[in-house]
Amino acid sequence: MFKRLIAIAGLAALSSCGVAYISPKVTDADDKVRIIKLDGQSVLAANRSAYSPQELPAVFFQSAGGPSAGRGAGAVPSPTVERQSPPETLALRVPNDPPRMPYDIGVGDVLLLATRSSGGTVEELSGLLAAQNRRQGYTVQDDGAIAIPDVGRVAVAGMTLEEAEATLFQRLLEKQIDPTFSLEIAEFNSKRVTVGGAVGNPTIAPITLTALTLDQALAAAGGIQTPDLDYASIRIYRDGALYQIPLAEYLRRGDLQKTRLVAGDSVFVDTEYQLDRAQDYFAEQITLSQFRQQSRILALNELKTEVDLRRAALGDVRTNYQARLELDAVGRDYAYLSGEVNRPGRFTLPFGRKATLADALYSEGGFSTEKANPGQIYILRGSADPREFGAVTAWHLDARNAANLILATRMELRPNDIVFVAEQPVTRWNRVVSQITPSLFTGVANAVK
Repeated sequence: MFKRLIAIAGLAALSSCGVAYISPKVTDADDKVRIIKLDGQSVLAANRSAYSPQELPAVFFQSAGGPSAGRGAGAVPSPTVERQSPPETLALRVPNDPPRMPYDIGVGDVLLLATRSSGGTVEELSGLLAAQNRRQGYTVQDDGAIAIPDVGRVAVAGMTLEEAEATLFQRLLEKQIDPTFSLEIAEFNSKRVTVGGAVGNPTIAPITLTALTLDQALAAAGGIQTPDLDYASIRIYRDGALYQIPLAEYLRRGDLQKTRLVAGDSVFVDTEYQLDRAQDYFAEQITLSQFRQQSRILALNELKTEVDLRRAALGDVRTNYQARLELDAVGRDYAYLSGEVNRPGRFTLPFGRKATLADALYSEGGFSTEKANPGQIYILRGSADPREFGAVTAWHLDARNAANLILATRMELRPNDIVFVAEQPVTRWNRVVSQITPSLFTGVANAVK
């Protein structure tokens, strides 16, 4: 009994000496503190305070592209070859008959792939291998392949139609897809012949599965449109050589009309009579075309170099800025977390947008309801008016009803706000006991002695 009295007396003595635990709390006992309950209206009022978030430097919004001074090889030289007076006679020079070869699929051709209408795994290719009345075209791309979903890229350039069918058949088997299909060429774009000069409509005639003859190419271009049949000629430029067929000779001889053309031929109907001068003209046009192509290549290379330099410069500026951020050498706006939050400390307000109370709480670990009092969450905001120095507005969020947490997603933070979460009453009591008990035992032990 005596020991108990000593313990009680020791507890009273410790309490009277001010040794007991003191916990922080928000109170409006001071006239400078104003507590306002957070609800829909008060959140709107709190968010009306002027604040513009800091922005990232402009370098983070710039790209390496942009206008560039045109360079390259410079202006294209003007043509120098002029028209010549007609000669007395026009020489006949016919190109050799090319060998008959099956059509090779090339870049730009469009292949038409179709399957039977009955259900099967082929129809599962996302509609690309469709029913009998639905067929899909595939363009041979610059790498010589067509791309089919669930099958992949199938190289077909340089193959005949039969070889392409065999290759596609094998790929479908490898993918365990029903290989029942038909393949045909829908558009012939890889092998062409240009037709120009004195024709109705200069055009580019494609070479298809059947051979393209001279009369067919001219017909596709609207026919020959010149009244001068005696001195006009048809010139064919092939592989660096120039061939000439006098128009009068062409009209008389069916074998000349059926002259077979090959990919890359240029057919020109004109009254340019000197064969060597016409050949010079074609050679000059080829040289100018090569010059233009080289000029484009040079310009693209220069542009790529310039873009790479810009990208490197932008990268250096951004990296330096990020390093300064890591070293805390850039002025930022902060709010602060205090009380029974899981990670008290400084919360950095983001660039370019406004942060909310929920951002600050939950991006930093939130709070534990085991120790924190959800009914006592405050945003402490000092007055910006120098005449009210020390005045504080405490925006109070009562989250005992979890539905009120939606207000935390709408309550915007301002620089130097302090988010304070009070402790649970039981937490306060446990801390009082944990601090008093060791001192009490020591006092009792000393009294017993």
